[in-house]
Amino acid sequence: MNDILTYISNNKEKFLKELVEFLKIPSISSISSYKEYMIQAAEWLSENMKNSGLNNVKIFPTKGHSIVYGEWLDAGKEAPTVLVYGHYDVQPVDPLNLWDSPPFDPVIKNGRIYARGSADDKGQLLIHVKSVESYLKTVGRLPVNIKFLIEGEEEAGSNHLDEFIENNRELLKCDTVLISDTEWFAEGIPSICYSLRGIAFVELTITGPNRDLHSGTYGGGIDNPLNVLCWMISRLKDDYGRITIPGFYDDVRPLSKDERENFKKLPFDEDEYCKDLGISMVNGEIGYTTLERVSARPTLDLNGIYGGYIGEGAKTIIPSKATAKISMRLVPDQKPDDIISKVENYLKNIAPPTVKIEIARLHGGNPVLVPLDSKGIKSAVKAFQNAFGKEVLFTREGGSIPIVSTFLEVLNAPSVLMGMGLPGDNIHSPNENFSLENFYGGIKVSALFLEEFSK
Repeated sequence: MNDILTYISNNKEKFLKELVEFLKIPSISSISSYKEYMIQAAEWLSENMKNSGLNNVKIFPTKGHSIVYGEWLDAGKEAPTVLVYGHYDVQPVDPLNLWDSPPFDPVIKNGRIYARGSADDKGQLLIHVKSVESYLKTVGRLPVNIKFLIEGEEEAGSNHLDEFIENNRELLKCDTVLISDTEWFAEGIPSICYSLRGIAFVELTITGPNRDLHSGTYGGGIDNPLNVLCWMISRLKDDYGRITIPGFYDDVRPLSKDERENFKKLPFDEDEYCKDLGISMVNGEIGYTTLERVSARPTLDLNGIYGGYIGEGAKTIIPSKATAKISMRLVPDQKPDDIISKVENYLKNIAPPTVKIEIARLHGGNPVLVPLDSKGIKSAVKAFQNAFGKEVLFTREGGSIPIVSTFLEVLNAPSVLMGMGLPGDNIHSPNENFSLENFYGGIKVSALFLEEFSK
């Protein structure tokens, strides 16, 4: 490994130059007018992967944006295969006036590189490409077979990735999926995320009269859809922060004693947490800590509500319709379809006969839990410890990466969430940035992981 680690140390300037080039491409997938830049980003990545020594590098068109694939399979049939997943598309940059520097003109200051996509996910995916290069340019081979699956639609819903994986099972066949699209618990604390919450999302619409009505003429004689909607939403939780939908908790896997002990090891300051958010105190499900609530327990949140008049001044009406968007974060072993069915049944049962109710299923994703004693997790722990010389802590992420469950269901491959981001990276926000220490250290971690996983 010495030659490989020396190559990484000696080529920091080269790696950074390539990252800057990559970040200059405004590959915003959700805006149609940026399509040419999406093509440019895919082509840049393809060429970089070829120059790094990968074989069979291809750009696969989809009905949306292309998927970039590459592989090196000369380790032999007995060696394990690692599939690296990432994405080259980025979020829109609005509001532009809050950026301290142009979002696609990378700036380096205070040990960080500032640009859209630096942490999410161009910097993190390039870590693994440079790790492979470091092997192939020194010892000439890898200890494992490796494949890269890099999509261009993650920030726009990954609408065509599931179909691609389903149709290319043999091409993508692997023993584990390596993903760097998460963050450490705090700066200076290497962390491995071993669980992601799933999601179930519905839109509830309440319809009353066939048109908006004068509240003076009709008020008191009919049900107001906005009033009904608010009343129904108020019955989704009790005074102890528990969700009242019958059967909602039936399949929730309890936190183990070891997991709760792991949460206690994380350096969490509740006072600082409240101060940062501008709130006086936390609130949530009784019986669980704040960290457990936001990452390891199911939730139900109202994401938006609209109906009636919301313009300036007054307009005295009873609205015809009122709508709410409701999301639920799920934990192992909850299933989105089952939870949505229970939500539908409950809302229909409590809805008064004076209104009509419609429930639209928007989307869902399964939760993920990787055993802490899995080969991939153990390899990642050793890689982190050897690269940074620090104890590795375990975290559960409150958000969702639905594709992780697809890898498990379709390819029968567990994922290793070996993220190198930090809480202050401002992903999806102005002044997104990525720690150069984590960028260079991440290349070492990736190289060490491949060595450990081959054993």
